[in-house]
Amino acid sequence: MGQDTQPPGEARPDVPERVSGDEPLLAARVHRPSDLMRLLAGVLAIAVVLAIAAFAHGTTSGLEQDINKGAVGAPDVFVKIAGLVSSIAILVLPVAFAIERLVKRDGLRIADGVLAAVLAHGVTLAIDLWVAKAAPDTIQDALTQPASGGGLTDPVHNYLAPVIAYMTAVGMARRPRWRFSLWLVLLLDAFTMLVAGYTTAFSIILTVLIGWTVAYGTLYAVGSPNVRPTGQTLLAGLRRVGFRPVTALRAEEMPETAESGDRGRRYLVTLEEGAPLDVTVVDREQQAHGFFYRLWRRITLRTVTTRRSIVSLRQALEQEALLAYAAIAAGANAPKLIATSELGPDAVMLVYEHIGGRSLDSLDDDEVTDELVRSAWRQVRALQSRRIAHRRLSGDAILVDRSGRVFLTDLRGGEIAAGDLVLRMDIAQFLTTLGLRVGAERAVAAAVEVLGPDAVADCLPLLQPIALSRSTRATLRRLARERSQREREAVLAASEAAKRERERAKAAAHAGLPAAGADPKAEKAEKKADKKAEKRALDEALDEAREEDLLAQIRRQVLLIRPQAPVEPVRLERIKPRTLISMIAGAVAAYFLLSQIARTPLSTIGEADWRWVAAAVFFSSFSYVAAAMSLLGFVPERVGFWRTVVAQVAGSFVKIVAPAAVGGVALNTRFLQRAGVRPGLAVASVGASQLFGLGAHILLLLSFGYLTGTEKSQSFTPSRTVIAGLLTVAVLVLVVTAIPFMRKFVSTRLRSLFAGVVPRMLDVLQRPMKLVTGIGGMLLLTGAFVLCLDASIRAFGHGNVSISYASVAVVFLAGNALGSAAPTPGGVGAVEGALTLGLVTVGLPFEVATPAVLLYRLLTLWLPVLPGWICFNWLTKREAL
Repeated sequence: MGQDTQPPGEARPDVPERVSGDEPLLAARVHRPSDLMRLLAGVLAIAVVLAIAAFAHGTTSGLEQDINKGAVGAPDVFVKIAGLVSSIAILVLPVAFAIERLVKRDGLRIADGVLAAVLAHGVTLAIDLWVAKAAPDTIQDALTQPASGGGLTDPVHNYLAPVIAYMTAVGMARRPRWRFSLWLVLLLDAFTMLVAGYTTAFSIILTVLIGWTVAYGTLYAVGSPNVRPTGQTLLAGLRRVGFRPVTALRAEEMPETAESGDRGRRYLVTLEEGAPLDVTVVDREQQAHGFFYRLWRRITLRTVTTRRSIVSLRQALEQEALLAYAAIAAGANAPKLIATSELGPDAVMLVYEHIGGRSLDSLDDDEVTDELVRSAWRQVRALQSRRIAHRRLSGDAILVDRSGRVFLTDLRGGEIAAGDLVLRMDIAQFLTTLGLRVGAERAVAAAVEVLGPDAVADCLPLLQPIALSRSTRATLRRLARERSQREREAVLAASEAAKRERERAKAAAHAGLPAAGADPKAEKAEKKADKKAEKRALDEALDEAREEDLLAQIRRQVLLIRPQAPVEPVRLERIKPRTLISMIAGAVAAYFLLSQIARTPLSTIGEADWRWVAAAVFFSSFSYVAAAMSLLGFVPERVGFWRTVVAQVAGSFVKIVAPAAVGGVALNTRFLQRAGVRPGLAVASVGASQLFGLGAHILLLLSFGYLTGTEKSQSFTPSRTVIAGLLTVAVLVLVVTAIPFMRKFVSTRLRSLFAGVVPRMLDVLQRPMKLVTGIGGMLLLTGAFVLCLDASIRAFGHGNVSISYASVAVVFLAGNALGSAAPTPGGVGAVEGALTLGLVTVGLPFEVATPAVLLYRLLTLWLPVLPGWICFNWLTKREAL
């Protein structure tokens, strides 16, 4: 798309300036990650202030007393004059700034400020109401004090917070003179209110934080005006540094990602005289793109593996210029940087000589020759010789010109004086990049020829997904899904072929025999032989269809050259995401448990009815037998029953170190595999057990919920709560099926689940006793847990428990569902809270519900850990796990 303008200044008046494909792509407003970060920081600061006010009552009281003592000596006339001046200035200052912005035709910014002020006023009213009606007394004491006319002062100032929100949203703080005036007025107003006894120090701090937080929340929600430079700004900037541009054509780009979004917008600029230029424009919005992804990588990965953060456009400009000069000095082919300049306060440009090539990703397969691959490795060797790390050696960073020369681009993410680990990461990344285009064998052969076998072998510990770029990891995941699909299709085709072959053989055998009564033993032996033949055919088909992933292929090629090369992966993660989430959730759960235990008097434990405690112990122990039955009922193969019971006890140890829904599945799958069940069938058996258990869980919850709603009614009609719950579930199902994205997500997961589970269920249906065992085990497992919880309740109820078994069952089933969804090991915290709340809701006193739940969790979660650890080690030594 073109846009013609009259060139000013140096450009010739008869030459039009055009910018293609630029302005229509720029949004009018953008959501800045920095605004979101300030919003989160403000919310955290407000929470800290309220926490200090709630728990540090002595500190807040002492601070108020010190302020009151200091205010006694302040001259009364000075206080009154300061109060009058600040009251007038705090109203005049925003109006004056609004008039200035309107004169400069910046009315949208004023509208943002007014919206932020209105929202801040609403938030202050809500907090005032909360402090007056529901907040703890310590918070009320910290935020208010007795007023001279009676009553209490306002916890938050309804006029000051909106002014702060307005001033922040309109950007007054970014202008030095207005910022000075703003802070002077705020400090003067705070001083007069404190001295006059109209407020407290914590009230002023909270007011400022609320105004500041609401302002940035408003800016992030509605978006800030987009100040990204246009193509016309680029042409003007080129003229300022001595060029005479004619046209600027926006280059086509890949979709922005967290790694590529800060590479800038690229233009091909033609000049009145001389060769064209490649110009890159980088602004704050692009620089901030992917901020949260980079922050997450910085938290979870070791510091040496993460890129240095660029905190300003000036640093970004200087770093790219330094890397461009350093790469050329090292002998690598890199675009020559010939000029740099700022394009206002929020953007910079970098001017390169035009290369006019294509990226490695855009080349056809026959164009990627061995010589081109070796030439690419020579450029990497040149960087490595001067210890320069590229950090972005993906396909779009490798440029090939018309003569076949290879250039390294996108140097902004690199670093000089890089360490050995980062340099080896570059080699591992480029091996993977080339392996995706030419295969592992050609990529490794070229690398060994150029870099030498030792340098290539040293990168093997870094050849792991976490060390690769985000786009490369996404490509490897896509290839893994395609590979799994091909393997599954090959196994299904082999199964169908083997089945047809057996049917033909059976038909031919029966055609040549006279009609007679069938021999049962012969038929049984024939079925057994058919199953063995089918299993053998499936194993052979799976072995033939199995493919190595690309990283394994690269390792194998390198080990052929250096068999003694180290292959143990280097630990790059500081902490795994699942571990971080579990730690946070565990800390919250521990706080909840400790608070519950602190509320439970020791006398309550001593008064427990030990007969019911013994009954609860029995039901807890019996649950492992029921769990073994529910698993074996979906395994047609012969597996030892008592060893399966031991495996379920071992699961008590596993679910403490992993979420319950994950650890138990992994342990049972591994146990069945060690017991002789093929891996695919073991996964299908556990999946069938889990799927059937989910269905039984839902049916039991609905059934007991129905009974709970009718137990106090003459007619068999459920309560309104049950009806509302069913309607809620129905609405959720409709929402899932109505939204295409969610429908596709659910259908994909269910399809992959049923692909292996349904055939397994058909095998189980041919053995009715197995099915009865599985269903009976699930019912007994649920019944054992319900009776264990009921016995725990009666142990502390002393015969005064009036809730029914149906109510206890509903509470257990709901709490168990929450525990399975919680990210904490064993559902710690979530289960206790759900069970306690549920029991209190159905009418059990809190003094009974809390120790009953703690006893139930002690018997079903904590006490079995030691026996589970013993059983886990016993099974491991006998190679049963």
